[in-house]
Amino acid sequence: MASSTKYIFITGGVTSSLGKGIIAASLAKLLQARGFSVTIQKFDPYLNIDPGTLNPYEHGECYVTEDGAETDLDLGHYERFLNAPTSQANNVTTGRIYNNVITKERKGEYLGKTVQVIPHITDEIKKNFFKLGEDGKYDVIITEIGGCVGDIESLPFIEAVRQAKWDIGANNFLVVHLTLIPYLAAAKELKTKPTQHSVKQLLEAGIQPDILVCRTEHPLPLEVKKKLALFCNVQLNCVIEAMDAETIYDVPLLMKKEKLDERVLTKLKLANKNNIDLEQWKDFLGKLKNPTQEVNIGLIGKYVSLPDAYKSIIEAFVHAGAAAECKVNLQLISSEELHPDNIVKRLESLDGIIVAPGFGERGLEGKIETVKFARENKIPFFGICLGMQVAVIEFARNVLKLTGANSTEMDPNTKHPVIALMEEQKNLDQLGGTMRLGSYPCELRKGSRAAQAYGKAKVQERHRHRYEFNNKYIQKIEDKGMIPSGINPETGLVEIIEVKEHPWFVGTQFHPEYKSTVLNPHPLFVRFIAAAIENKKIK
Repeated sequence: MASSTKYIFITGGVTSSLGKGIIAASLAKLLQARGFSVTIQKFDPYLNIDPGTLNPYEHGECYVTEDGAETDLDLGHYERFLNAPTSQANNVTTGRIYNNVITKERKGEYLGKTVQVIPHITDEIKKNFFKLGEDGKYDVIITEIGGCVGDIESLPFIEAVRQAKWDIGANNFLVVHLTLIPYLAAAKELKTKPTQHSVKQLLEAGIQPDILVCRTEHPLPLEVKKKLALFCNVQLNCVIEAMDAETIYDVPLLMKKEKLDERVLTKLKLANKNNIDLEQWKDFLGKLKNPTQEVNIGLIGKYVSLPDAYKSIIEAFVHAGAAAECKVNLQLISSEELHPDNIVKRLESLDGIIVAPGFGERGLEGKIETVKFARENKIPFFGICLGMQVAVIEFARNVLKLTGANSTEMDPNTKHPVIALMEEQKNLDQLGGTMRLGSYPCELRKGSRAAQAYGKAKVQERHRHRYEFNNKYIQKIEDKGMIPSGINPETGLVEIIEVKEHPWFVGTQFHPEYKSTVLNPHPLFVRFIAAAIENKKIK
């Protein structure tokens, strides 16, 4: 453990979903803008080893890192804000901690000792707290503790945070507690009691928060801040107001205004490296808030009642829209509601259509109808993962006239398996962590739409899927005008398909949205928006 590394822990109280991830990412952004090297990690108190097997309705999307870890969607925020990749080490769950400890116990590594939550589980948690700091690469490591203080699941994590202070020293340790100050409309006042209770629970666990970040819908008057400082045992200037923002990308600037980063630097005794540089960030926000045009994009998927299921895609449109100075009106449409009788009515007003990733048969036929509509009516189309596979199925059925063409995921006995399992996937009996995951190379065909967008011949993109394009059909499909414009050079697997006779029809087997950041919007999203703008002009 590099002693020069400083550790910040972010806890949450009163209620979940207050935005610990956004506060963590914003603080990290401010420190990064001052010249510090920063990373953020998330510790989740659930027993799944990773979120890969969780229903998106339970937990939002599953975010995939370069090294193929299936992680919490907050890691997406970390990467989008910091413009730096995360890894398996940045997301740890209770499941992984217990799995590690039990595996060691079975191997006899505890030498006959009684294995207990303290010290064995807490030691394993601390080991993971400090893992990213071992090589001295980071000046500051921010650790977000998932869930709420007081939850039975997070007790071992809170205890590990308490112990960490004594392991690394008070000057290298800081706790930011994110809490809610509710406004009671009937009484017309802001209430501090929930925060007092939350901090009291932290104090009972042996942790004194250094900084309070207070989520609120109304500005905090000085009297309220004084009351919080007095009852929660923190300095007055360490009670930080976090008002609801117009966009999450405003939060770093709001936190700068509240001097959150300055308080952190003072408490950690960090010398201010550089003047803060947020010019590119402000430039992005300027474009985001002052669009010169707008487009209507339909996102067709089956988890549309929970937008968090498509978090990275939605954010990728924010980044690409700002780059084009274009407001993207994203309409989330359930594929289960689409059928031949209503498809024209539901989709004709759109300037572009994206068919989202997903698993399973539900809503598949609606997606196939959507692709047919976009292909025949020359509407810019973007298919991601299952969206690309659906585009291949639709093309096989309606252009190649292969009746019943399908993916073996939906129909194991299809006569025309244009999408099928890779050989090494066929005998799997476990679902968790068994897909093609993480970053793989892709070579682009010269002159293709993909090559034009990227402006280079070879790229690396992230995957999360089990089924692949079946190369037995490659020639038939290409003969009819759908070209494989991106190929994995090591396996020969198809990564990108395009329809030649179409203004913009691209499907990717990988997930480009995972690599889109504020400062580097993804080229395929940028080109798709440009195609939608063109399409709108023609209408």
